[in-house]
Amino acid sequence: MADIKVEITRTLGVLSEGSKGWQKEINLVSWNDRKPKVDIRDWAPEHEKMGKGITLNKKELWQLKELLNGIDLGSLEIE
Repeated sequence: MADIKVEITRTLGVLSEGSKGWQKEINLVSWNDRKPKVDIRDWAPEHEKMGKGITLNKKELWQLKELLNGIDLGSLEIE
């Protein structure tokens, strides 16, 4: 499998941190020198490893924002 070039161009925030130091982060990430996209995934402490995640373009990010704005989070039965 070919190497994938990953560059975090901007850190937007940290959602949580696990007991081993991995953080679930929201970043702008450029994959293989392409235009950055919003990326949500777990990262090892020095960004040397990453977990599975989700990458969103601007249109998808707007749609996610609209969906989240319409949800009553207090009514959800989640952890």
